[in-house]
Amino acid sequence: MAAMAAEKEAEAQRLLSEAERKVRGAQSFLGGLFGGSSRLEEACDCYTRAANMFKMAKNWSQAGAAFSRAAQLQLQLQSKHDAATNFVDAGNAFKKADPQEAVTCLLRAIEIYTDMGRFTIAAKHHIAIAEIYESDLLDIEKAVAHYEQAADYYRGEESTSSANKCLLKVAAYAAQLEQFPRAIDIYEQVGSVAMDSPLLKYSAKEHFFRAALCHFCVDMLNAKGRPVPLLRGHAQRQAGGAAIRGDVPGLLRLPRVQTPQAAGGSRGAERGRLHRRREGV
Repeated sequence: MAAMAAEKEAEAQRLLSEAERKVRGAQSFLGGLFGGSSRLEEACDCYTRAANMFKMAKNWSQAGAAFSRAAQLQLQLQSKHDAATNFVDAGNAFKKADPQEAVTCLLRAIEIYTDMGRFTIAAKHHIAIAEIYESDLLDIEKAVAHYEQAADYYRGEESTSSANKCLLKVAAYAAQLEQFPRAIDIYEQVGSVAMDSPLLKYSAKEHFFRAALCHFCVDMLNAKGRPVPLLRGHAQRQAGGAAIRGDVPGLLRLPRVQTPQAAGGSRGAERGRLHRRREGV
């Protein structure tokens, strides 16, 4: 394995040297006059091949740097889609060696995708950045900011389900950071959206329950009786809301608690029924 990795690294270094030679040739006066762009395209190919060789050798930093260099050349060639793809590849390689550089590369890719109007792809990479801040860089506030940006892009593309997933991550972290009003707003907003969907309305109880917990954390009085009125009010606004209204009590049904007096009365009634049954026998 070590010998194979060394062989791949040597091949990658050879490709890097070839790529740099082609770039210098394209930047010379004669190179600019005769086929400068074709030499840059060949250099891009060499950088990409070198990056893949470094990946096979598990040299993630060098792989990320080679992908990044290829992306920069592709921007010079006005090949935006290929540049964004290589920046993403660079970010994925840097994740294993330099998380901060991975964020930088993914942000470059996002910039290109938003310029191209590819907001759903940009949102996906904002989530990837948020996960890096969560697990590697341990910066929850920046993770939350990227989840919010992803949710905003998803909403703009009418991807409500994906937007809500991001918002729920924001709400969870807001609750952990004791930003309870913010968490409450998000949980109630997502719960109301869930009630609009026949498939998602049964998950609304979880969102409203979490909102109620956050209300308890702020003030116990705020939470008292809060979720069910929200559900009922929403249900009554729906056309043909009878079917939904029938589900409302069950969404936040609590176990019935018997008082000692009621429990004693029910036991007495049961003894009376048994006595009458014996007399009949």
